[in-house]
Amino acid sequence: MFEGAPSGELVESAPPRVTLRNAFAHPFDSAIAAARTCYAPRLIGPEEITDKQRVNIGVATFYSGHHTVYQHAHFEFGLENVSRQFVWSFLHAHPFYNSEQQSQRYVRLDRAQAYVPPLSLFFNEKGKEIYEHAVTRAWKYYRELSTLLLCDARSILNDIWHISAMSNAKRIQKIERAAEKRAIEIARYVLPVAAFTTMVHTISGIVLHRLWRMSAASDTPSESRAVIGAMVAHVREIDAQFFDRFGTEPLEELPEWKIATHADGAGEAFAREFDAKLGGKTSKLVDYSPRALRAIAEAYRAVAGLTEAQCNDPEAIDRLLNPARNLYRLETLNVSAHSPMMRALQHANYTFAKKISHTADSQDQRHRMVPGSRPLLTLADTRTPDYILPMLVAKNSRAKDVYERAMQEAWAAKNQLLDRGVPIEIALYLLPNAKSIRLVESGSLLHLLHKWTMRTCFNAQEEIYQASMDEIAQLREVQPELSRYIGPPCHLRAGITTPICTEGSHFCGIKVWLDFPNITRRI
Repeated sequence: MFEGAPSGELVESAPPRVTLRNAFAHPFDSAIAAARTCYAPRLIGPEEITDKQRVNIGVATFYSGHHTVYQHAHFEFGLENVSRQFVWSFLHAHPFYNSEQQSQRYVRLDRAQAYVPPLSLFFNEKGKEIYEHAVTRAWKYYRELSTLLLCDARSILNDIWHISAMSNAKRIQKIERAAEKRAIEIARYVLPVAAFTTMVHTISGIVLHRLWRMSAASDTPSESRAVIGAMVAHVREIDAQFFDRFGTEPLEELPEWKIATHADGAGEAFAREFDAKLGGKTSKLVDYSPRALRAIAEAYRAVAGLTEAQCNDPEAIDRLLNPARNLYRLETLNVSAHSPMMRALQHANYTFAKKISHTADSQDQRHRMVPGSRPLLTLADTRTPDYILPMLVAKNSRAKDVYERAMQEAWAAKNQLLDRGVPIEIALYLLPNAKSIRLVESGSLLHLLHKWTMRTCFNAQEEIYQASMDEIAQLREVQPELSRYIGPPCHLRAGITTPICTEGSHFCGIKVWLDFPNITRRI
């Protein structure tokens, strides 16, 4: 099923490839027309804009901070040969984008394709040799783990689905494919964050301006500037004035770097202190709205025009959260932010400290309405291996030995580059997907409800599932009235509507709704 590493394998690398798939025809004039419409008795079209208006209105809106006019134009880019580290550290570190990204959970990576920084004074041929050897070695471990974990995944899934020699051949084949996906999903933890990814990425014009200005604000300033620079160049080709009229350039000196200290052992000290506060949890509730129930109920009554005598606090909460009374809780389109009554849930907020792997956080950060303060790994680097151990690996002694060896060698290669004077920006690309990420994350109950509904499903990524379960368990401790109707879609829908499971052919095989939250997840 899984092939071994090709003899003499080399890293396949190439410069980032950026294509502009779709764009507004006249983004700058459309922005000026939108600005004029604010003060006109009719709708202004981009074909009406004069050069005088381009100069006067362009300057007046851009430099005074009236940027919504530049948000109308959107640009759809195709990105290839970009690293997972760049996407996590910069491209997805803010909420204003839309991406569809190649999945390492479901796409087997047969070839060692990864970002390799260009040679420079501080990254010479010897440094490149160490770097590329570490990348190909990680891919070797990926293949080895994929094979070792396949039998375990197959055994668990066969048991869940009651597969036997008498089972239908198509059913057996389906489980085999599912087992392979589970194996590569966990094996990917050893791959370096330098691994290439491919994606469709759409942003507005003002976000592109901001990304260009802030391209040094991440762990990947060189790659960020190259990719965002290519995006800007493509937009200039269709409408040069969208950028040239303002002449903004990337900021060179950012406060994050000016106040940075690189004391020996600082990363380890931070990690120890953070982990002690977690107390063994994946996610720890560190702050919340103590008057959440009252605030939500009052907000609901304000929407519905009700007095407290007509609708007391428990009744208001039940109307909002009980899926038998509120059809919004059963919607798969996530229309809650568009519902006047559901917006009452915005007034309760919760903050969590959490620790998950780089690869899990790359998915977790896609919940953009539950933003997090994520680390600059440049400032939180550790000399000692610091990683997450997945459940499937922990239960297989041979796989665990391979996994731990992969971790030790990844950190050894990263440290070797640092000891040779290679910039930390480059060395960090060798860290594995398993690298621990410690962050603080906050959200309103409205948006956490959506996240908890999606991520307490057994199909959710293992670590995000565990973090979500930790979070709702702690909510149950402090505000049990709010936690009664929180759980996966099947838990909410059972006994109310069909289908109970919204995953269709991807049903996990477990009737979670019968005993949530007590049921145990096995894979």
